[in-house]
Order: sequence, then C-alpha cells, then structure tokens
Amino acid sequence: MQDGNPPDETAPSPGFPGLHFPGVGSGLAFVRDGKVLLYHRRKAPEADHWNITGGKVEHMEPAAEASRREALEESGLTVRSDRFLCHSEQIIGRDRQHWLSLIFVSDHFDGKPALMEPEKFHGFGWCSPDALPAPLSRFAADAISALIGQGYLARSAAS
Repeated sequence: MQDGNPPDETAPSPGFPGLHFPGVGSGLAFVRDGKVLLYHRRKAPEADHWNITGGKVEHMEPAAEASRREALEESGLTVRSDRFLCHSEQIIGRDRQHWLSLIFVSDHFDGKPALMEPEKFHGFGWCSPDALPAPLSRFAADAISALIGQGYLARSAAS
C-alpha cells in the first residue's frame, strides 16, 4: 500500500506458503481419557508421520477458526470449546517446507473421529503418551510435549 491504494489482487502470486516463504498453520490436539488423537499422513510435509489435525490458515481467517475448520474436515469432530496450547515452527529440510503454527487443544467435542480425507491419511487412533506411534511430525511432537507439560496428558512413572 505504498501509494495509499490497496494491493493489486490480480498481481502474480509471490509463491506458495510453506514452500516459497514461511506459511502460517493452525492445529488442534484432541484429548480424551489420557490419550491424544493422531492421524497418519500420506503426503508432505512429513509424509508417513503421525500428526494432530491441522493445516494452513486462510487469508483473513483467525487461527483458532482455522484449527476448528481443519479438525472438522479431517476428523469429522465438532469442537465445543478449545484453548490455545502452544506454537510450533517446522523447518522440514527434506520437503523444503517452513511453517509457523498455532496449536489449540480440545477435550470438549462432539462426534466420533473418522477418516474424512483418505487421500491425505492412512489411518488414525487415540494414542497414549507412553505408546506413541513413530515417527511423529514436528507439529505433533511439539503439541504432545505441551500437552504433557500443561497436564492434559501424563506419562506413567515407568516412562
């Protein structure tokens, strides 16, 4: 807005978020009975890693709304309430992607998780912090660390 006019929306895009400049992401960690819901990714970034629900924040979309939208699209779960959990920065060299993400948590939601986007995910499951699948995405690892640190999840004394 150098000359006081709004930017030209017909101008060529400078590239793709996450690939050509850092992208803004948002995620939601579902917690139930001491377990976190994880999905097994098919595609980059971090293909074949386990992840919480989440994705790209759209232009002019609040991050909290983006996390609920992505959660519904990916899991079929409707969030009744959520809270900010943590942030995560993912610099994924092998995929040449860079994301800054805000992560939220919910233990108040409706529905039963499902595989809503089979083209994106192999499967899903409720996972105990003592028996996490491998490998975890950076996004999921940061969320789980915050969930444990903030008392949403607990490891057994033997861990």
